[in-house]
This record gives sequence, C-alpha cells and structure tokens, in this order.
Amino acid sequence: MSETLLYPMLFKPNLHKVIWGGTRLTTWKQLDATTNQNEPVGESWEVSAVESSPSIIANGVNVGRPLPDVISENPEEILGAAVAKRYGNKLPLLVKFIDAERDLSIQVHPDDIMAQREHGKFGKTEMWYVIDAKPGAYLYAGFKEHLSEDDYKRKIADGTITDALARHEVHRGDVFYIPAGRVHAICGGILLAEVQQSSDVTYRIFDYNRPGMDGKPRELHTELAAQALDFNVYDEYRTIYKSAEAQANHCIDSHFFNVRVVDIDTPFHRNLIKYDSFIITMCMENDCLIKIRTTGDEVLLKEGWSCLIPSAIADYDIIPVPKESNKTGHVKLLDAFINNKDNSLVKRATRFLHITRK
Repeated sequence: MSETLLYPMLFKPNLHKVIWGGTRLTTWKQLDATTNQNEPVGESWEVSAVESSPSIIANGVNVGRPLPDVISENPEEILGAAVAKRYGNKLPLLVKFIDAERDLSIQVHPDDIMAQREHGKFGKTEMWYVIDAKPGAYLYAGFKEHLSEDDYKRKIADGTITDALARHEVHRGDVFYIPAGRVHAICGGILLAEVQQSSDVTYRIFDYNRPGMDGKPRELHTELAAQALDFNVYDEYRTIYKSAEAQANHCIDSHFFNVRVVDIDTPFHRNLIKYDSFIITMCMENDCLIKIRTTGDEVLLKEGWSCLIPSAIADYDIIPVPKESNKTGHVKLLDAFINNKDNSLVKRATRFLHITRK
C-alpha cells in the first residue's frame, strides 16, 4: 500500500452482541481466538459512520482513525461531490453482516420525515441479501392481511401479531427490499448482508416476551411503530433479479442506495467513476484483490470482510485469489453505492432530503 490518502479502506472488527445472535460471524471472519465464543454476536457493522459505533480504519495512512473523521477531511474525494453535497459530507449508508441464530424482534423503521421529526435522524430503508440459510429458515416481510391500527394493537397484546405477517422461506441469493414502514423480522438460521440508510432508529413491535442481554424485557415501541407502519398488503415482497456469473448483476435501484451482486471467477474490471459515489464492497464468498488502476494500490479483501473505495479512485480490478478450498477462484461480492448518474433517482432523493431538513 502506498502512502496515498485515497485508497481502498479496510476496517477493524466492529461486532455487536445481541440476544438473538450466534457464533458464525466470528468463525467466518476468523476471529475465534480474539472473541468469547459463549457470547452471541448478531451483527458485524462492516462500514459505519453512525456516531455510536463508527468504523475504525485498519490499513494505510489513516490506520486507527475513525472513518467519519477521515471523510470530513476529504468529503468530495471519498464520498463523491454529489453525495457530499446532498448528505452534508456524511456517509449516508451503513452495511452489516447479520447472523440470526434466533428470531429477531418484529419491528419497523420510520421514514425520513418521521425520523427527522421524532429523533433528528435519517429514516431507515434497507435491503437483505441471504448469504446462507439453514433448511426451512424463513423471515417476515410485510403484512399478508389488512389490519386496522386497533387490530394491530390487539394482536400485539395477545401475542398473535405474527399470524398477520407474510412469512417467506429463504435460500441463498434471495433478496428483500425493506422500505421504511414495512413490518419485518429476520428469523433463526439466516446469515445475510444488509445495506441500509445510515440510521440506528428501530421500533420494536413484538419480542416474544423474552429477556434481553441484561435479563430484563426489551422495550417495545407500540405507539411510534403504529405511526410508522405501512398497513397495505402487497402482491410481492421478495425482490426478483437476474443472476448470472461473470458480471455485476443489477439487484436494487432506489433513491436511497443501489446494489449490485458481482459473481466472477476471473479478473473483472469495475469503472464506477460515472456514479460520483463511494463504493462499499462486501466479500461474501472467497477472497480477492482490489487493485486501483490509477494508483496501483491493492488490498486483499477476505471472505466475510468489506472495504470502502473512495469515489475519486473507483476504477479498479477485482482479482480472485485461488486457494485450496477455492481452486477456481470463484468470488461473490455485494456492491453498494449511490447512483448520481440517474437524474430521476437524484431528484427524488434530493426532494426527500429537502423535506427532512425543513
């Protein structure tokens, strides 16, 4: 790695222990020797600028520094000029790997308008990519029957709220887009990648009457959730996308983020300068090198880890690294960015942000 200020940034482990977590993340990321295997780790915050838990850079000239501090010094070069302007020099996305050993609570997130009004924060729209799922594993996303607000409160009180939810059995490669307002829960036996707006606002609706890490019941947010919920019933909750090898597959295009699934087994060129955006790359299967064309800098991106590629140098090659267990060098990545080339998406995003800042 050269001494340049702009390079693919790797990050130190940022693990979150929760009652529903398991042990797959520490094993997958090869952190067994440095963690207590008896503690349930549910989330690895891969790239975060959230104030309560920012990512710490693990390589290059900025090693040991919090990501938000480094972004504040070169916002346009790292975030992209359009992103920096629109989001006030702040990273607008948070990405995680999630290991659900047990069911997460039934929950919902507010949109930008409500989150700004109630908390002074961004709302939370998110998406999930299922990396692995045990046989029969499922999740909840959306309602399968229409409920009034009174119906909703009654079903929470009597513990039957899950009866009204759309339940989806899942398999590797499944994708779900979860807009703010959609009721949802990841359930036991699922390992997934999550891309979301940079927000830590969650309204817990139902938690199976179980205690939290401190032995006490976890707080519910029944009234706020009622205001946030979209009670409409939709025909389809799963995201259908084309998946093919040797290309970057279009997965999600929204005014909050864009996601591609990169599935390759030979070197692959990615020139994303046109989007005027940072790129977050999550490595979901096997290892690869990320090599920047303009500087020659390269980093080894291991399975279970992620990196942030600054906007100004987002012209790079992905080079699979064959190993004993992966002689073909097959690699699968999830790319998240903001598409500033699509004017319709930019206009919608700008309109939403303007509303939240009034």
